[in-house]
Amino acid sequence: MDWKKALKAHVAGKPTRSEEEKHAEETQLFTELYCQWKGVQPNRQVGANSSQQHESFKSIPKFYFKLPAEDEVLQQKLREESRAVFLQRRSRQLLDNDELQSLWFLLDKHHTPPLMGDEKMINYEDFLKVSQEAGPKCKTYFTATVFAKLLQKDPYGRISIMQFFNYVMRKVWLHQTRIGLSLYDVAGQGYLKEADLENYILELIPTLPQLDGLEKSFYSFYVCTAVRKFFFFLDPLRTGRIKIQDILACSFLDDLLELRDEDLSKEMQESNWFSAPSALRVYGQYLNLDKDHNGMLSKEELSRYGTGTLTPVFLNRVFQECLTYDGEMDYKTYLDFVLAMENRKEPQALQYIFRLLDIQNRNYLNIFALNTFFRAIQEQMKIHGQEPVSFEDVKDEIFDMVKPADPLKITLQDLINSSQGETVTNILIDLNGFWTYENREVLVQENPADDLENFGEGEEV
Repeated sequence: MDWKKALKAHVAGKPTRSEEEKHAEETQLFTELYCQWKGVQPNRQVGANSSQQHESFKSIPKFYFKLPAEDEVLQQKLREESRAVFLQRRSRQLLDNDELQSLWFLLDKHHTPPLMGDEKMINYEDFLKVSQEAGPKCKTYFTATVFAKLLQKDPYGRISIMQFFNYVMRKVWLHQTRIGLSLYDVAGQGYLKEADLENYILELIPTLPQLDGLEKSFYSFYVCTAVRKFFFFLDPLRTGRIKIQDILACSFLDDLLELRDEDLSKEMQESNWFSAPSALRVYGQYLNLDKDHNGMLSKEELSRYGTGTLTPVFLNRVFQECLTYDGEMDYKTYLDFVLAMENRKEPQALQYIFRLLDIQNRNYLNIFALNTFFRAIQEQMKIHGQEPVSFEDVKDEIFDMVKPADPLKITLQDLINSSQGETVTNILIDLNGFWTYENREVLVQENPADDLENFGEGEEV
């Protein structure tokens, strides 16, 4: 028998199958063997059809919706329109001004005597009466949980109607703001990118009376100044986006919207990063440092920041670690630097400075790192005719202040937990800061302003 001819005849007589059929057969065989091993009855139909035969699959909701690609214009437009309709519907569910006024009248009408001074109170029974008359939009606020949270030490078991009304106002404001921010959430994923937040603040400027005096040519710089504070503190890992929940939870948006007050005091404006005087101050400092007027800051130009006593070693690290362009710093990078220098008690500012101090990239500061920075302080002390302080003494003081978990290493968390981060960084990077620390006992009894001003000008102290 010619086996070769027989084999060819057998193959020729067998119908050819497609790849899909082969794959289906393999899948079916695998399913049968797997079910036999698990001791269950196999389902002959495989793939999508098999899943549809199980009743349990009908009750499982879809939890993942793939975002449309950039070239899927129709799907993107549909997604945007559906989100806009959803946000409009949520906005209509909120209490408007007339409804809030009606709610206040109802609370005032049903308050429970006796009065506690000038403040009117309400008990739970009257609280429920107001709930029935207030309408369906108010139902979410009239719950036992809300009443219990606002309940204080009233002998009659009542809550203040003013405190409750303020609570409702705050909730309405939060929902309104959440909806307003969500309109700028291009991805629809609950976070804002830098460009999204810039658009939000730019369109918010005309609604803030305290910014009426700003020239339109300054708008881009103002927006950059405002946005950087949000991203510096809320995006310390530099992911390029911020959760809308984090924006609502922090106080920055309150500070920004505080500029709606036409009678905001001068002191409040100066302490508010988002005010016109504050933004002009920061930008004016940048322009004053930019001696060659090229719109960028060199290392030499930045060395005059503040009192001009930041050490060269620290400035070198700034330009090594921060984003620069041909060795020079732009306004956005400068804003991060200013926010770190002006908020050294905050964890985000300490994280910024700690990265600069960690010259070995070990995520901790050892004696070598401390000595590297303090040696620059000693050199500047010699220039000013002062007797240098021993590094061993300073090193011991720093470790005593921080009390790190490891007696030979200081981590960022050690620095934050100690509440001494501002003092430690002052000692290591700023001659003026070190001098203030060394003479802290004397400065308590004297007016330090004149002395520090003279010291910043290079006079001996």
